[in-house]
Amino acid sequence: MRLGVLDVGSNTVHLLVVDAHRGAHPTPMHSEKSVLRLTEQITGNGELTKEGADALARSVESAKASAARLGCEEFMAFATSAVRDAENSPKVLRRITERTGVELEVLSGTEEARLTFLAVRRWFGWSAGNLLVLDIGGGSLEVAMGWDEDPALAESLPLGAGRITRTRFSHDPPLRAELTETSEWLEEQLAGLAGKVAGLGRPDRAVATSKTFRSLARLAGAAPSAAGPRVRRTLSATALRQLIAFISRMTAADLAELEGVSSSRAHQLVGGALVARAAMRALTLEELEICPWALREGVILRRLDHSNGSGETAVTDERSSSRKRTGDSTPLDDGEVGQARWKR
Repeated sequence: MRLGVLDVGSNTVHLLVVDAHRGAHPTPMHSEKSVLRLTEQITGNGELTKEGADALARSVESAKASAARLGCEEFMAFATSAVRDAENSPKVLRRITERTGVELEVLSGTEEARLTFLAVRRWFGWSAGNLLVLDIGGGSLEVAMGWDEDPALAESLPLGAGRITRTRFSHDPPLRAELTETSEWLEEQLAGLAGKVAGLGRPDRAVATSKTFRSLARLAGAAPSAAGPRVRRTLSATALRQLIAFISRMTAADLAELEGVSSSRAHQLVGGALVARAAMRALTLEELEICPWALREGVILRRLDHSNGSGETAVTDERSSSRKRTGDSTPLDDGEVGQARWKR
């Protein structure tokens, strides 16, 4: 089965096309991105601007056309914190559906954490034991932990790299006072989470995923993406501390010139680094292992789990477990792209 998955994030709209079936490793076949920076299109009253909504509709329409052209049997589109937090989100979603025919699913922060955890669990397997997963997005920080595929803890906090940059910094590069105040503030924000994680015991494996962590690990000496996804990559607390001392003195334009840093995210790298350091300190982590799979792969795996092996969606009984989710998908018909929904 060929699936198209559209991830509407805070910075980019990313289409990933994979060939996959239940029990198999999803094989990436195509990837394309549009840089929209939706969080920067949020007005003072918390609404996504008309320009931002129109740009999003165009990107969804383009991605749908690409998925159809590439022969996708299903097209699953979801959005995270930028759309989730917009006060006019329902209105924006209706406009997108009316214009494109795509029903954009807005994932809750908890669901985002759970699906990311599923992807990481599948990547490392049961040998990872008590698994702790951190993911820094543009608008939020997701943390999940547990022994199973459905984590015992799944938390989402409004501590994304873009959000921190937009709300805590007013200079480029940030002033020393801004860095200090933000670090202290992040420590306060994460105190409650630290207690919850400690209640689940020490993790056997601590893992990070997301572009922010990958960029930080690359700058700290991890292998480049060209080395392939199966090369072990890590980010240590010591390397991160040294890295922050270096990048916090650089402008966004200079950061964009560094290998492993995309121009669309360079402006929020320092904010993301402060979140990463604060999280590692709060959870007393000396090292994080970088996982190449994240939310998009989690969405794909969940869809495949609900397939009966023939591409059809399996029927499940939600009464059997409050944690189960059912998939409802529509196959392509006359060039139209199917959509999928997840329900708690």
